[in-house]
Amino acid sequence: MARAKSLFHSAKHAINFMARLIARNAVKQQLRDQGVRVSLVPTCEIEEKAREYLAANPRLYEEALERAKRMGWIDEQLSGVLVTPDWYGKRSVS
Repeated sequence: MARAKSLFHSAKHAINFMARLIARNAVKQQLRDQGVRVSLVPTCEIEEKAREYLAANPRLYEEALERAKRMGWIDEQLSGVLVTPDWYGKRSVS
């Protein structure tokens, strides 16, 4: 039987997707707590606030890794792998 196609082509994409999702949900909850109706807030504004929230809370990448493992999006073998945005700044581009 053919194997089902994976939603993500790499663990890095699964982790980044999950981290952005966690940040987006946190921003939406903050807006709700302020009494703002989330459906009336433009998506681009929520995304911008989510990017800022994610930059201020890098621990979300660790939480995203754990959630992605629980959901079966990535293998347990990758438990030591965690790529964060600061990694890209340290790469030397030739």
